[in-house]
Amino acid sequence: MFKPHVTVACIVQAQGHLLVVEERVHGRITWNQPAGHLEADETLLEAAQRELFEETGIDAQPDYFLGVQQWIAPDDTPFVRFLFGLDLAEKVETSPHDRDIDCCWWLPPEQILTANRLRSPLVAESVRLWQQGARYPLQLVAPFQWPFHEGARPASA
Repeated sequence: MFKPHVTVACIVQAQGHLLVVEERVHGRITWNQPAGHLEADETLLEAAQRELFEETGIDAQPDYFLGVQQWIAPDDTPFVRFLFGLDLAEKVETSPHDRDIDCCWWLPPEQILTANRLRSPLVAESVRLWQQGARYPLQLVAPFQWPFHEGARPASA
């Protein structure tokens, strides 16, 4: 059975700059959006908000949904990544809580797109997707809520 890694990521924009997190992967310094795996018993939006806080110290809910990315890493690990966006009025100080994150940087999009230290090609692809300007409501990825109380029945169509 095919079991891809389900991940979330968040493009954070302020004053024309995007936030990246810097981390060391296999001894190499890399840049990524605040991102990570979906955990049990959380929604995609909750996962994005949690990862944003853990990796940057920013406690905010994403404003919109940008899209879904499917990718197979060079080691054949399959990923399905849900990309969210957050627009801040101004750049804020960051304070990573995740030990794997060394620091955060506010960078112009073009600097990210031309960098040779991206964690994966999804980082640049996410910037390009953000630049295209499409923004989708968060309801697009809202969890299915079935009424679990006794006697509950689905609404008739």
